[in-house]
Amino acid sequence: MTQIKLSHISTGFLAVFVGYASAAAIIYQAASSAGATQAEIGSWFWALGIGMGLSTIVMSYKSKMPIVTAWSTPGAALLITSLDGLTMAQAVGVFLFSSSLITLVGIFGLFDKLLERIPLSIASAMLAGILIQFGLGVFSELMQETLLIVVMLGMFILTKSWFKNLLIPAIFMVVTVACLGMGKLDVGGIELVFTTPVLMTPELDIASMISVGIPLFIVTMASQNLPGFAVLKANGYHTRSSGIITTTGLTGVLLAPFGGFSFNLAAITGAICMGPSADEEPSKRYLAAISMGCFYLLAGVFGMSFVQLFTAIPQSVVIAIAGLAVMAPLASSLTVAMNDDSNREAALMTFLFTASGINMLGVSSAFWGVCLGLFCVWFNGLKQKQAKLTSA
Repeated sequence: MTQIKLSHISTGFLAVFVGYASAAAIIYQAASSAGATQAEIGSWFWALGIGMGLSTIVMSYKSKMPIVTAWSTPGAALLITSLDGLTMAQAVGVFLFSSSLITLVGIFGLFDKLLERIPLSIASAMLAGILIQFGLGVFSELMQETLLIVVMLGMFILTKSWFKNLLIPAIFMVVTVACLGMGKLDVGGIELVFTTPVLMTPELDIASMISVGIPLFIVTMASQNLPGFAVLKANGYHTRSSGIITTTGLTGVLLAPFGGFSFNLAAITGAICMGPSADEEPSKRYLAAISMGCFYLLAGVFGMSFVQLFTAIPQSVVIAIAGLAVMAPLASSLTVAMNDDSNREAALMTFLFTASGINMLGVSSAFWGVCLGLFCVWFNGLKQKQAKLTSA
């Protein structure tokens, strides 16, 4: 029987920490836009934690692969403005509608056909384009928290051979103690209080389902699920999308009345669990995902208490921790993307467009980067066919 190591537990915790610390405020704003009470906001975090935890644990254990789910951060950003003027009942109706569309896509296997057409180099280039923003964050935040980030960089460069796959957790522990000693970590007002879920009756309003539900569905599929599957593919985990998307969609349908607005595959936190810091053997990294699922469940049970705990650390430190945690998968994805001689230019275009961070029509640059890369692959293939016909 495979045993869970300390690296599995620490990686799972760090992935949850990065996810909550970097995006929990967006969720809070989205819930507030719909006029949610404090109890209802807590219920949103309860539903998201429980849904992500159970789906991650079940799918990772069943497949023996690190299948990590997450909330849709771009979807939450969309909701901040889109839910303004809607009631909570109408918002829940929107969540049900969007998750139902995701479920149907999974049942009919529509996403599999798209994923089969994406070469490994293009998927890796998209992943690198996503991760590089976090890698750059280590240095862009240097002027904000100079001493702390210099210490983190020093540990990362000088002590890697000592700590090995426990390097990032060690850095996290040192910088947390340093923040506490410097008065940058105020946990005095945080109390661990159980969150009580609040059942919110949905109202299926046609106008809001079309104007908010369909954009939420598109953003979740294009800006979250597509990068999520690219992360799996780039790390050598091959699986059909239909079962995963159906599971995340049904999770959303079941938990929408409690505030679970959207569930999808994770990209950034997924990459953390698929890296060598989780385990040197790729076949055992699913245990890090299971550990992450357990921390998700804790975050759901304690709701706002966990949010306050995770957001107590300075944002610059959070960005730097995330950047250091994705260094290994970033290097790996860049190597794979640039090693494909036939698609190198297409991979470069995908990487650059994705890294630009440009959003068009409410959809992230990752989706458009893949579209550009696939167009380049198609056009190159067309030129090669024409050259063969001419020479013949």
